Amino acid sequence: MIKKLLAVLGIVLAANAVMAKDTRYFEMRIYYCHPGKLEALIERFANHTTRIFEKHGMENIGYWVPADNKENALYYVLAYPDKAARDAAWKAFGDDPEWQKVRTASEKNGKIIEKITSIFMDAATISPVIQPLQTRSDRNFDLRTYYCHPGQLNKLISRFQNHTLAFFSKHGMTNIAYWTTIEPDNAQSRLVYLVAHATPEKGLESWDTFRKDPDWIKARDLSEKDGPIVEKVETIALKPLSFSKIK
Repeated sequence: MIKKLLAVLGIVLAANAVMAKDTRYFEMRIYYCHPGKLEALIERFANHTTRIFEKHGMENIGYWVPADNKENALYYVLAYPDKAARDAAWKAFGDDPEWQKVRTASEKNGKIIEKITSIFMDAATISPVIQPLQTRSDRNFDLRTYYCHPGQLNKLISRFQNHTLAFFSKHGMTNIAYWTTIEPDNAQSRLVYLVAHATPEKGLESWDTFRKDPDWIKARDLSEKDGPIVEKVETIALKPLSFSKIK
């Protein structure tokens, strides 16, 4: 009886987590390293940077590198209470004598980072609450970005809410996080999301069976009866780093 009650409680808590609105302000940062410097950057994050981030109120969400990392890139996501807290945290971080000492020591043989890209995001209404989640073995992740035709983002989100998330789960994918980007000049947001697979092979299998699913094809075609929704999709396969809170 106790086991059954705990199982029911777990289902209820999971459902509430999915329904809850994550109001944090998110930032995805992509660091492109100079040749041969990626390991130095990863070491600096593992030994120093993530801790100093948290010292200044930044929340480490996850750290990954592309499976095919031709650009020597590191991807990571931070969360803040809001934009003002984000700006204050980065100023305090940049002024921190400990961080300045760490950065100088790590760059004694040359600069590590060639360029940085920041993408600011809100949690999409369809997203589960984004929280640390590790498994016994590292999973593989797909980071996907959808660019919609003008005025079609809400249709895409509705399709994900009513159909796509369930089909992903049906075909063995784990829904991790969904965001909408915050664009300048009120430009249309992009949908950015992470799904996880047990192995790269399982991921390929899941995507193949998902795309061939006749029920998914029917739902997709019905959603596009008035015209296409998505203009293009970008996909990057990611591997979690050892210190990532989502693995």
